[in-house]
Amino acid sequence: MLLDSLEMRFNSYDISRDTLYVSKCICLITPMGFAHACRRVLEQLHQAVTSPQPPPLPLESYVYNVLYEVPLPPAGRSLKFLGVYGPVVCQRPSTAELPLFDFPLQEVFELLGVENVLQLFTCALLEIQILLYSQHYQRLMTVAESITALMFPFQWQHVYVPILPASLLHFLDAPVPYLMGLHSNGQDDRTKLELPQEANLCFVDIDNHFIELPEDLPQFPNKLEFIQEISEVLLAFGISSEANPQCSDGQSKLRGFRSGDMASDKRNGNLAGSPLNSYLLRENQTIARLQALVKRTGVSLEKLEVSLSDIKHTNKDSKVQCDEEELKKHQLNIHVREVFANRFTQMFSDYEVFVIQPSQDKEAWFSNRDQMQNFDKASFLSDQPEPYLPFLSRFLETQMFASFIDSKILCHDDEDKEHTLRVFDSRVDKIRMLNVRTPTLRTSMYQKCTNIDEAIEMRLYKIDHTALHPHLLDMKIGQGRYEPGFFPRLQSDVLSSGPTSNKWAKRSAPAQWRRKDRQKQHTEHLYLDNDQREKYIQEARNLGTTLRQPKLSDLSPSVIAQTNWKFVEGLLKECRNKTKRMLVEKMGREAVELGHGEVSITGVEENTLIASLCDLLERIWSHGLQVKQGKSALWSHLLHYQESKEKRDATPAGLSPPERRKSDAGCAMPPLKVSLIQDMRHIQNISEIKTDVGKARAWVRLSMEKKLLSRHLKQLLSDHELTKKLYKRYAFLRCDDEKEQFLYHLLSFNAVDYFCFTNVFTTIMIPYHVVIIPSKKLGGSMFTANPWVCVSGELAETGVLQVPKNTLEITFECQNLGKLTTVQMGHDNSGLYAKWLVECVMVRNGITGHTYKFPCGRWLGKGVDDGSLERILVGELATNTTETEDRMCRTPPMQQSPGMMRRFVTISPNSKPKLNTGQIQEGVGEAINGIVKHFHKPEKERGSLTLLLCGEYGLVWALEQVFQHGFKSPRLFKNVFIWDFLEKAQVYFESTEQSQMTQDENWQMRVRHFCHFMRAINSTPRNIGKDGKFQMLVCLGARDHLLHHWIALLAECPITAQMYEDMALLKDHSLVNSLIRVLQTLQEFNITLEASLVKGIGI
Repeated sequence: MLLDSLEMRFNSYDISRDTLYVSKCICLITPMGFAHACRRVLEQLHQAVTSPQPPPLPLESYVYNVLYEVPLPPAGRSLKFLGVYGPVVCQRPSTAELPLFDFPLQEVFELLGVENVLQLFTCALLEIQILLYSQHYQRLMTVAESITALMFPFQWQHVYVPILPASLLHFLDAPVPYLMGLHSNGQDDRTKLELPQEANLCFVDIDNHFIELPEDLPQFPNKLEFIQEISEVLLAFGISSEANPQCSDGQSKLRGFRSGDMASDKRNGNLAGSPLNSYLLRENQTIARLQALVKRTGVSLEKLEVSLSDIKHTNKDSKVQCDEEELKKHQLNIHVREVFANRFTQMFSDYEVFVIQPSQDKEAWFSNRDQMQNFDKASFLSDQPEPYLPFLSRFLETQMFASFIDSKILCHDDEDKEHTLRVFDSRVDKIRMLNVRTPTLRTSMYQKCTNIDEAIEMRLYKIDHTALHPHLLDMKIGQGRYEPGFFPRLQSDVLSSGPTSNKWAKRSAPAQWRRKDRQKQHTEHLYLDNDQREKYIQEARNLGTTLRQPKLSDLSPSVIAQTNWKFVEGLLKECRNKTKRMLVEKMGREAVELGHGEVSITGVEENTLIASLCDLLERIWSHGLQVKQGKSALWSHLLHYQESKEKRDATPAGLSPPERRKSDAGCAMPPLKVSLIQDMRHIQNISEIKTDVGKARAWVRLSMEKKLLSRHLKQLLSDHELTKKLYKRYAFLRCDDEKEQFLYHLLSFNAVDYFCFTNVFTTIMIPYHVVIIPSKKLGGSMFTANPWVCVSGELAETGVLQVPKNTLEITFECQNLGKLTTVQMGHDNSGLYAKWLVECVMVRNGITGHTYKFPCGRWLGKGVDDGSLERILVGELATNTTETEDRMCRTPPMQQSPGMMRRFVTISPNSKPKLNTGQIQEGVGEAINGIVKHFHKPEKERGSLTLLLCGEYGLVWALEQVFQHGFKSPRLFKNVFIWDFLEKAQVYFESTEQSQMTQDENWQMRVRHFCHFMRAINSTPRNIGKDGKFQMLVCLGARDHLLHHWIALLAECPITAQMYEDMALLKDHSLVNSLIRVLQTLQEFNITLEASLVKGIGI
């Protein structure tokens, strides 16, 4: 007895006396996403099972009806069929409307709020990894589907798993863009959730109405106006624009809202608030044309009182065929989607102009797709308003945009076009017709959506088709028995085949579906080369006979490894494409500067490409991580390396290179020691960078600027023990061949110059080291005065810095100066020997290691050279090759051409003209041409204007050659400067003015200007010498567009006849007129001078 009772107690199931209950899931699969209709069918089936009363017919009748007797509604039509307890309505948009979307957008806005939705939308458009998090499966699905639907006309191209099963959590390790939903149990805190990578992740906690964004996310164009417009639409439907924890409240508001309220609502200017309702306009084409005309003239229609009673009267006999709540849901969806679609229609209204049609046939185009450019991005961006550029430059690099343009290229007529492309193009055409007067004018002015299609309301008021009602089936007696509370086992024999004669059966597999399938296969082959295509075809043939696909829940380590191998190959391919794209763009621009072709990259675009490279590096370093630490996997690896390196090194890490002895003064600076750890310390010392992701990006930018990225990463990965400790075996960084290829691709960046660190971190403090190199031959050691320097760059200048005369070098820290342009250098003329011949000045940026050389080759001192105590030197970036530096150490004066400021403009008995008139004209033409090219570049891409004015072969040098040509030789041992000639001319003009000789008003104005500028320069407190004064006069004349007037004056001046030979350029009328015409081309440019060039002048 005891044994029997124990057996009964512990035996869980006895088939003879127990009933076994099994969970059952009912899934309805449809060819299109009729989410609402499917929900209604399933709810009514569930109600029938749980109701105490049996349904009118056996459940098989309703299932049979849905399976075989309810057809897909034709495009632009609505269909009604009967469920268990009531009618179900579904409608399908026409080919001219937005694609079908049946999820409630209202719920998304109530869960997240308008601003969060827009930020999430921006992340999706830029193909950033997105992880949705909620304890409600339905919310995950609704948010994911809504965000992808709002992208019209673009489509998400990457991993899309709205509900990720627990068995596939390792998919979050995928180093590719994804949109995934993760189910939470409601108890785990966000901080406990270990995610493989977060550097480029958008994390959306749906239940807590919270979103975490990646750093450096650009704003969607016209973000504030866009939020305002969406909020107005929501408000018109009684929904708050803020996240609402109680979503059910919003539902009740929508229920209590009536279409009459919508029509009379005045807050919503672009919707039914307009008195001329679009329904009325559809009835009367003349009024529609009038309204369009009035809108273009800018007249408001708000004050017009047009009664809507006619419209109400029209529909008074009609009854909406679905409940009010469903109608409002459809209306809200359409209004919000139209507002989003309108943004893209406005932004890309002229996109077709920039599509690059392939010259070769389709086969050749497919095989070379990766190497082909399909869109003229640079030209498109140059047409866009400045505020749009940060977003658009990144969006144009996405796969979704590339696929959209590919589909445009592949379709030759409207018949070939996909539905979304056809609808988008028709909308773009409408906008182009409205803006026919200014087809290419692009402004950042916000244009609201005015085109709301109300066809859906008409379909719901008047149902087009009604399906056959459910009916009794030919079932055996006893089949279809009803048991309250249980879903019965359905009779398979009556459900296995449909009716033999059914008018809808002929439409079961229309040619349209077959064509779609072919197109889908076609696009899948689009990105494969011939070898890959053949390989996949062979795999597909073998699949049925040799392989069985593993179940998702039963993934073996080998399957996971195979999946990750595909990720590794994908990452390497992406790295190859990205480096190639960046090099082509960068080298393309440098070729333009040499005079070849057209410019094809902007500062914004270069910044975008570097940011996308940083994202790629983060994804590579996140792949196959053992344990995640911090948001940036790359920075975490660097910190581990720094820690282990500092433990291993016996010597202190902060040793600086040995001090350079004074006897080495003739030598240029030795380059900075290459040190990965030192570069990390530089980044760690920048207080402005707060996050790990920011530090990793700054380190990548610094390494690229120093041309050390590949070398540093190779050093980082050379610590194999550390890599094994941090990464799983299948990780990209442990695949040796791929890793080597990856580093090789990065090495190619050394071929071009990037300033991606200097130009981005403009407010950080940087140490600079200045060395003054005097001439060894002439009196450097006897110099007694106190020297000073002032360093200027594109961003700022240092102010005067005193330099110790015993070492002639100084190290100081100041805010980032940008690329260095000029050094002002001088001394206080104190002591017995205050004459100083300076060879050059060297300045080095202590973080980037960039060394600038500022050649001088002139004396500073009273009574020597031109008597100048200070000079403005124009610099250029020096190369850091040891060979060049050795050569410069041996013979400092050896230069490729005369130094920047070494112009030999003193006129002495032995000096002879170096250039003939043709060469001088060519020199002036080249100098002017350089300035013209400078202003034709995008503003952010312009180099140093100071270099073009005062640098080697610049405008000042060219005009010196003009004035030097044919100058009469003065008496022996006396130096005469161009400034002496100009001062004599000034005296003559002033005496002429006072004697009031009859000259026209134009001439007098030019004379007054010339004399005013001469007086101002001569009265400056600076000791800049005669050549410095001439340089200042040329710069001011160029700035104020007066140079050509002054040349004309001086050519006619009698002083010129006295001081110049007959063969001089200034005495040849035809040459002078040619020179004037060339100088006149500067008139159209607004020349802004660097402060160092005009310091002390108050004009």
